[in-house]
Amino acid sequence: MSAHELEGRVAIVTGASRNIGRSIAVALGEGGAHVLVHAQQDRDSAEQTARDVEAAGGRAAVVLGDLADPAVPARMVESALSAFGKLDIVVANAAIRPEASIDELTYADWRKVMALCLDSVFLLAQAALKPLRLSDQASIVTIGGLTGHSGAANRPHVIAAKAGLVGLTKALAHDLGKDAITVNCVAPGLIETKRAGADPKHHASRTNVLGHHGTPQDVAAMARMLAGPAMRYVTGQTIHVNGGALMV
Repeated sequence: MSAHELEGRVAIVTGASRNIGRSIAVALGEGGAHVLVHAQQDRDSAEQTARDVEAAGGRAAVVLGDLADPAVPARMVESALSAFGKLDIVVANAAIRPEASIDELTYADWRKVMALCLDSVFLLAQAALKPLRLSDQASIVTIGGLTGHSGAANRPHVIAAKAGLVGLTKALAHDLGKDAITVNCVAPGLIETKRAGADPKHHASRTNVLGHHGTPQDVAAMARMLAGPAMRYVTGQTIHVNGGALMV
């Protein structure tokens, strides 16, 4: 990647107040992009991400909203256009990963995960179509997960949503190829992040061939690459960033 391969590009990054989302926003800023930083409600953390983006060399604006609300994705696109006048890159990172067995999982819990992790990606991609079609280098990057491919206990809702995200990525790649919009999925695994609660139970039994966990920056580097000019012939793919925990 060149130092400023995203100069003049505009990106939306959802769930960008911390961890992988923040790292992706900053990486895009390092490439020269302007970034609309999304968070559900933590304005202070989102504004810190925006400051980090600007320190890295980009420009940034902040938008808050619950992506489970179907009206929010369209409002985010409007915010990006208002702040920066165009849109080239959409990174759908926002997610929740609660644990519950099939015995105790409620339909409300199932729908909450689906609404944020899958439905919102469809709605955001649809809302972004018009400005993305005006770009000469448009890309959508979804952020999946290792367990969407390997499975894990106590996560039927999360795994179903992440597996669905891979299918949606392929479907969008087919539909948007004629518009030269690339659509790819990055599937992180065994990434060291700051969590509010305990690590997921399945992490205790997971290993990889490199023998260590990755960082949010490892995931961000792949997202930045997929959004850049060097990857215009790559679409409909799922790229695994997991140190060899799963090889496909």
